[in-house]
Amino acid sequence: MPTSILSRRALFAGALFAPSRFHAAAAIIDKAIASGQLHAAVLRVDQKGDTFERAFGKAKPESAFLIASITKPMTASAVMLLADRGLLKIEDPASKYLDNFTAGERAKITIRHLLTHSSGLPDMLPDNIALRQRQAPLPDWIKGALTTPLLFVPGARTSYQSMGILLAAEIVERITRKPLRQFLQAELFQPLKMNRTVLGKADNAIQIQVEHADPPGGTPETANWDWNSQWWRDLGAPWGGAHATAADIAKLLQAFLHPTGKPVKKETAQRMTVNQNTGLDKPYGIGWAITDGGFGHGGSTGTSCWADTAKDATFVLLTSLPARASQKPIIDPVSKAVRAAL
Repeated sequence: MPTSILSRRALFAGALFAPSRFHAAAAIIDKAIASGQLHAAVLRVDQKGDTFERAFGKAKPESAFLIASITKPMTASAVMLLADRGLLKIEDPASKYLDNFTAGERAKITIRHLLTHSSGLPDMLPDNIALRQRQAPLPDWIKGALTTPLLFVPGARTSYQSMGILLAAEIVERITRKPLRQFLQAELFQPLKMNRTVLGKADNAIQIQVEHADPPGGTPETANWDWNSQWWRDLGAPWGGAHATAADIAKLLQAFLHPTGKPVKKETAQRMTVNQNTGLDKPYGIGWAITDGGFGHGGSTGTSCWADTAKDATFVLLTSLPARASQKPIIDPVSKAVRAAL
């Protein structure tokens, strides 16, 4: 049966966040579940202390999903925690922390460039598929990111780049001398009580409908390296390897919508959620994408989240259907329906 949950305020103060407000949004997901297009999803909306949360299909409210690129703001938060502590400056050249990262235009890349998709690094490496097929460990990806040709002069324009986030994570590990997953657990997830979030493998996580993956999955040839494989689930890719529940992602959004100084300073949180790419072709915050009315992020596994500052609301939709198949028929119209209902 579908599950709806009201917030503590609603339960004890009688301020009902009526599920009927989100009937249109839920109906889109119900239809996709009923047709077999979608296997599992969780929708969560928070506004001014009230919560609507519902699980669909094979999911439960507490189900963990592979959230893909929603991992990026988490990795960026780790970098900014070190900035708050005076252990780095985001205007520092990345080469200050990365040995031999000076060939050609690389010397011009700053940590800010790595975090705002303006470094010139590619999203994925040219041998991305080969790395996956041989289940390459993260050091092999880092080696590739340190030497791969740049697409443009750093700071000249914006181009989405997971490899920039990977190198930012490597800087965190070199400074802290701790694995990123361990640092995030202690410094981000625990302080925010994101108790079901991990960078790496999560027990009983929702399976992704890999037949809709890009490149196509769901075959014997890809089963040992696709999104559902043990290797990928535990790799802990800093650009897309976290597992989380909708409730935990809502906690992360709220920490930036209403910054309290935890985990990062208030002024740092505010800085991360406004455009840092003035004069460039696309706006980005630090780790966060800039959205209509606020900030957020999406993930290729079929996940989306945003915060609307004017409406004091957050939205999380986690699905089992990769974004290339779910973005237009499910994620976008559900998001639009929720915005209309707020």
